[in-house]
Amino acid sequence: MNENQSPRESLEFLKNRFREYYETNNVELPDRFGRREFAFVLFGGKGMIRHLAYNKKTDIKEVLIDKSPAHTYYSSAYYQKPDAQTMQEKNWMGAELIFDLDSDHIPEAKNMSYTESLEVVKKEFYKLVDDFLLNDFGFEEKHMDLYFSGGRGYHCHIRDPKIMDLDSNERREIVDYITGRDLKESLVFHEHITERKSYGGRVFAGGKSLKMPTPDEPGWRGRISRGILDIVNEIKKSDNPIEKLQEYGVKSSDAEKLVMDLSDDRINRIKDGLLDQSKTIRKFFLNNALRKTAVSMSAGETDEPVTCDVKRLIRLPASLHGKTGLRVKRVTLDKLDDFNPLRDAVVFDEEPVKVELNQPFKINMKEKDFNLEKGEQKIPTYLAVFLIGRNIANII
Repeated sequence: MNENQSPRESLEFLKNRFREYYETNNVELPDRFGRREFAFVLFGGKGMIRHLAYNKKTDIKEVLIDKSPAHTYYSSAYYQKPDAQTMQEKNWMGAELIFDLDSDHIPEAKNMSYTESLEVVKKEFYKLVDDFLLNDFGFEEKHMDLYFSGGRGYHCHIRDPKIMDLDSNERREIVDYITGRDLKESLVFHEHITERKSYGGRVFAGGKSLKMPTPDEPGWRGRISRGILDIVNEIKKSDNPIEKLQEYGVKSSDAEKLVMDLSDDRINRIKDGLLDQSKTIRKFFLNNALRKTAVSMSAGETDEPVTCDVKRLIRLPASLHGKTGLRVKRVTLDKLDDFNPLRDAVVFDEEPVKVELNQPFKINMKEKDFNLEKGEQKIPTYLAVFLIGRNIANII
C-alpha cells in the first residue's frame, strides 16, 4: 500500500504535523545549494515534483511550510542550471559520492521487525564506513557526512574533492570492491606445499594447502582470513554444528558431510593459516567469509546501487520521512552504536491522538513499549504519525 490509499483525513493530519515541524525547525542545506536540484513528493500527490532550484534559504523554508511535503530531496550533483527541465540542459559539474544502505539490501532483514532490521542495517553501515571507506579507501572523516535516512537505513555522503568528477563506471568499481564482486581466490590465497616426495632423484609436491593471509593484513586478504576464523569458531562452539551450517545456507545433506570433513585436525590447521584443498571446505569457507565480510549495497543483481548514480536525488538532512515521520538525522561514527532512530530521530510530541489500527502492532518508541491491539486506540502523536505513514492506522 502507499500513502494515496490513506483516507483524506489521515493525509491532512500528516500534512499538518509536517507543516508544524517545518514552521519551527530548520533543515540542513548542502554546500552550494544553489547549484543543486531539489524535488518533493507531496502527501496524496502523484509522482515527484522536481527540476527545482533555490538561491535563498528562506525560499526553501517557505516551500516546506507551504507544501509540507511527505519527502524532500536534493541532488548529489552540482549543475550550472539545476532547474533546467532535462538532464543534458542542466550541465553536470560533479557529484558527491553517496552510499545508501537500506534494510531491504540485507537478505536476513526481510523476516525481521522494523526495529530489528534497523539494528542489522546499522551494523552493516558501521562496517561500510569504518572497514571500507576509512581504512581501505582512506577517506577522511572531515569529508564524510553520515545520516539516518528517516526510514529503513543510513546514508553516507563523501565530499572529498578527489571524487567529485568520478563517472558512473569509476564509482561502480568502488562498489564492486566493497561488495567483493569478482574477488579472485588467487588474490587472497596462495598454494603452500605441505609434503614433498622423491622419485628417481627428483622432488615433487606430495601435498598442498592454501596458505591464508594473516588476519591483520590490510584489505580483502586480512578481511577474508578474519571471516574464516570467525566462522570456524562459531561452528566449533556450536552445540549443533549442522544447524549452524544451515544458518549459512548449507543444505542438510551438505552440512552433515561438511561436519564430518571438518575434523579437529583440519580446524587446527585452518587456525594455523592453512586451508585444506578439500573442495567442499574451500567452497564453503571462501563463499561464506566473503558473504560475512562484504557489504550488501543493493536489493539484487539487477538493482543498481545509489553510489553509481552521478545524478542521484537524496533525502535532505533534517527533513521528515513521509512513511515514518522520523527526521533525517545526522550521526557521527563514534556515536553510531548508541544511536536509536526510534528515540533520537523522533520529533513529534506526546499529545494523544485517536486512531484506528488495521492490525495489532508492537514497538518500542521513545523508550516506551507499545503493544497495540487492532481497533480504536489513543496513542501519542509521534506514534500516530509513524503508524499512519506506514498505513497501519488511520485517524478517527
